[in-house]
Amino acid sequence: MMRPFRTLTLALLATTSIVLGGCTDGADGAKSDGGNAQTEPAAAAVRIGVLKIEPHRVVVYDELPGRVSARQTAEIRPQVNGIIRSVLFKEGAEVSLDQPLFQIDPAPFLADVEASSAVLERARADLANATVKHQRVEALAAAQTTSAAALGDAKAALAQARASVAEAEANLTRRKLEVAYATVRSPIRGRIGQALATEGSLASVGASAALAVVQQIDTVYLDVRQSSVQWEELAERIDSERGADAPSLPVEILTITGKAYEFTGNVLFSESTVDPGTGSIAMRVEVPNPHRQLLPGMFLRARVPSAIYPDALSVPQQAVRRDATGRAFLTILGSDNTASRRDVELGALVDRHYVVLSGLRAGETVVVEGQERTDGGQPLEPVPYKPSASGPEI
Repeated sequence: MMRPFRTLTLALLATTSIVLGGCTDGADGAKSDGGNAQTEPAAAAVRIGVLKIEPHRVVVYDELPGRVSARQTAEIRPQVNGIIRSVLFKEGAEVSLDQPLFQIDPAPFLADVEASSAVLERARADLANATVKHQRVEALAAAQTTSAAALGDAKAALAQARASVAEAEANLTRRKLEVAYATVRSPIRGRIGQALATEGSLASVGASAALAVVQQIDTVYLDVRQSSVQWEELAERIDSERGADAPSLPVEILTITGKAYEFTGNVLFSESTVDPGTGSIAMRVEVPNPHRQLLPGMFLRARVPSAIYPDALSVPQQAVRRDATGRAFLTILGSDNTASRRDVELGALVDRHYVVLSGLRAGETVVVEGQERTDGGQPLEPVPYKPSASGPEI
């Protein structure tokens, strides 16, 4: 009974040895094959979006609130007293220069013209009589048949008659002007508002209220206030540009809803004094208004130039990184496609681009997209940065 059990045990031990031997051979074979295996491929290049920096003109704008005023405003007032017979315009319409607006009853003034004409005729008759008398006395004086006193009286009478004629002519001219003033005309062209007097009303020269108001609004003014410090900096930038001046700088206008206005304005002038309370200076901007969209009294916003950089170096906003202390820096790509950090001083942010005041030179290449992947030492594959797209696929 013991021999078969011993035989089975020996068989199992032999089988185990064969299995273990096969495993050992497999491991050794793997080690041996590993010695002849090929090396792993090099790491793939990292794609980054880069931008070559070139100098260009940059204008920094400030958004300033302002009120619209008409280019010209005329209060229509009578120059003679009288009853208004008719209103000759439509409220809210465009009126032209010298267009009749109100008609005052001219009958009293016409009567005055006739009376003045009669006075003038009488004065002319007196002048003719004085002239004849002077000529007669002058002839007698030449023949020494009259006294010098008589000749002097004749000369005085002639001068007085001439003065009376001149006075009568002046009075007649004045009366004719009153007839002309009975028709109240517009002194400017523009849009007329509400008629503040109606037919039958008394037009008085000394009245406090005007008959109507005409405003020229095809071009309007926008009055804004800017910091005197910013205005000084702007003036220095303008002088450095050799010939550029404030009126040549466009001013963008924003409507009440914040939309960009169709036309741009120009800076006309600035006040010569600074408000001591606010430290600001008043500026007037001229804005075209052909469609009469802007009305006097409106509050708008103007993007007024506050600084000019004729040869600025600017980088996209996403190209700027900051360290733990908050200091700004850029990633510069060298000619050998290696990236390095560069601390910079930033200026204004204009259209999502920072103006770089120092630390950057023209012609250098800045990494805009993928800066964080340049720190690992991998090879870099620069791709031109396109602002209009979403950037390179990195």
